[in-house]
Amino acid sequence: MRYSQLFPHTLRTLPREHEGTPYGLLVKGGYVRGLGQGLYSFLPLGLRVFYKLKRLIAGEMKRLGGQEVLAPLVNPMELWERSGRDLLVGGDLVKFSDRAGRQMVISPTHEEAMVELLRQSMRSYRMLPVFLYQFQTKYRDEERVRIGLLRSREFIMKDGYSFHRTYADLNNFFPKVFHAYERVFRTCNVPYIVAEAGVGYMGGERSYEFLVPSERGDNVVIRCPSCGYTANQDIAIGIKPLRTQIPLPMEEVETPGCVSMDDLVTHLSVPKSGLAKTMAYHTGKGLVLAVVRGDYEVSTEKLSQVLGTPVFGLASSTELRERGLVPGYLSPLDRRDGIVVVVDTAVADSSNLVIGSGREDHHYVNANFGRDFEGDLVADIAKVWAGHRCYYCGTPMQEERAVEIGHIFKLGDFYSQRMGLSFVDERGREIHPYMGSYGIGMGRLISMIVETNSDEHGIVWPPQVAPFMVFLMSIGNSLSMKRKVEALAEALGDRALLDDRHLSPGRKFLDADLLGIPYRILLTQELLEEGKVEVKERSTGKVWKLAYQRVEDFVHYLEEQYGPV
Repeated sequence: MRYSQLFPHTLRTLPREHEGTPYGLLVKGGYVRGLGQGLYSFLPLGLRVFYKLKRLIAGEMKRLGGQEVLAPLVNPMELWERSGRDLLVGGDLVKFSDRAGRQMVISPTHEEAMVELLRQSMRSYRMLPVFLYQFQTKYRDEERVRIGLLRSREFIMKDGYSFHRTYADLNNFFPKVFHAYERVFRTCNVPYIVAEAGVGYMGGERSYEFLVPSERGDNVVIRCPSCGYTANQDIAIGIKPLRTQIPLPMEEVETPGCVSMDDLVTHLSVPKSGLAKTMAYHTGKGLVLAVVRGDYEVSTEKLSQVLGTPVFGLASSTELRERGLVPGYLSPLDRRDGIVVVVDTAVADSSNLVIGSGREDHHYVNANFGRDFEGDLVADIAKVWAGHRCYYCGTPMQEERAVEIGHIFKLGDFYSQRMGLSFVDERGREIHPYMGSYGIGMGRLISMIVETNSDEHGIVWPPQVAPFMVFLMSIGNSLSMKRKVEALAEALGDRALLDDRHLSPGRKFLDADLLGIPYRILLTQELLEEGKVEVKERSTGKVWKLAYQRVEDFVHYLEEQYGPV
């Protein structure tokens, strides 16, 4: 490949907000470009990286018996209504009507499509297990779009789906995908961690995230440095410090205008740990009041698990007033018909708390659970953070931000039950297949490869995913030099990027480092007089001389080590 014919060339400058970011390096090197908010184009170099990464992942999936398919991006709304997820996804789900008036969705994920594909195709339980995977575009109308590939609206996902006769079969297969993902991330040279995670609107029973520690991450991971416990903050558990005092008589006090925790702290001169806040949520079981201490936040993932139904979001002030509730002064005493009250364990085990009274401008002080108020459920529904002691070994835990690059879910029969996927087993019983779902965000992974494999000069691609194995260039304009470099470029073919631009050697050196191609091969008149070329390894900076006649053998050796370009 000739650099002069490559679209486009490197950039010298970037907007300030892109400097020093993985996205900035990808833009500067000519790998990607932004088209609109949350929308990105992969350019020829970027696509070469994408295809090598795709081949790497597909190889692992095929070793597990996976078969590649391609489901439509647009799905009938009817499928999402059957699974019940049309209500769970919320505003992220883009809906529209086709010209015949049929309701359609642009799929943010493809569980429904894959279940329907199997439902239409499966004639006997003997077809199971089945493992299907694809590389497909997704679209989510993200509210918090971020610059770059970490949180975009349109993105490409490698998603896989396995279907099994028994839960034991799913349990046996699940670790195989887990270890395949580990091999992929190790090959990509990203320092991943694995954390227990919630299931969110995916449903199911259990999930694990693969994450890369990064200050740019939108996930918070809680880790124990002693026993190794690691979990997403949404579901992490820990030993909560309690507020224990001799119970005092509860009394009502005036709190004019105190609709926030900060207002109450100032007005009553109490710490946030002495407050209990009541939050109202829409859920699959109607309105729910969640009560946590003022120094905690509600984990909607934990709340969903406790209720056994998804939490859709906070109720609006208008909706609260329609139910006879007073926004800003919600109370666990607001036990209206049909409203479930869930109390966090730290509230139940703490003394003399301030709670809402249900009346505007009034609160109760010295409220104690079991004496002054109750709950329909008492459970751990609060997020923990750094400093909380580990539930398993008592060591203070740490937290760090991280970027999710992969996520695997043990879905059980969540979808097959809802969508009518079943088979009759050898005993004549109707059985719903057990399902697993396995995803890798391709753009996110590429971005984190760059973040963890770069230096002050540019990208340092791992050879297995680099767009080319060799950056080929020469210094000198003699006819013999031109013939030598052209002959070498022809012999190496698509394995090398030949910089044939009429630019200074310094500019070419800079671009070679920016692009991050693993090996730079340089021809000069002096080297050729010795019958040699200069080879520089991008990752280590190591430089050595190699016989001109051995270059093709050298690149062939690299292919054997790292795979073909």
